[in-house]
Amino acid sequence: MEEPLDFDDFLSEEDLERIGIDLPTIEEAVTTMLRAFGERPEREGLRNTPRRVARMYAELLCGYRVDPKEMINGALFNITYDEMVIVRDIEFYSLCEHHMLPFIGRAHVAYIPNGKVIGLSKIPRIVDMFARRLQVQERMTRQIADFIRDLLHPQGVAVVVEALHLCAIMRGVKKHGARMTTSAMHGAFRANLATRQEFLENIARGASPLQI
Repeated sequence: MEEPLDFDDFLSEEDLERIGIDLPTIEEAVTTMLRAFGERPEREGLRNTPRRVARMYAELLCGYRVDPKEMINGALFNITYDEMVIVRDIEFYSLCEHHMLPFIGRAHVAYIPNGKVIGLSKIPRIVDMFARRLQVQERMTRQIADFIRDLLHPQGVAVVVEALHLCAIMRGVKKHGARMTTSAMHGAFRANLATRQEFLENIARGASPLQI
């Protein structure tokens, strides 16, 4: 009996076309890997695994195909406000480019406007745009900060990212509690210790431990 195609990713054919990932090549590669593991790709439980994995990567790596202009969609507003804006505890997941295992965490983003602000929902979307790629955490942190700097030209921007890396939990050193913290600072956050400290104290207040 043919196994039903019970994909639960909710990706439509339009989504897959827009993302533009080469699904057949991934399916072929996954089939080869299954055989290399000593499995039989044709057995019932694995029959549709290559298609599922291909669709999974289409979802997890969709950040490569995001059009920043379309994502922002004009959500920039001129405003007279020059105090710190913080969006904290932005959950994200990404794939480590070294082992293609997930790292999962949260990002904290702050900026001090210089006559312009961005719509609240766009900051998590910026985080996702860079997270949904093969990444290293240090580069992802810098990319988020640089993008906001170049988009808003604020007085300053700061990004702190905390994450748990499955490549350090499931394999290698196998340290379940080890988490990584990275930061990127521009403008006032780099030049002014008091501004930087205000941001760090805000994100530390009420913070809960990262969990998988």
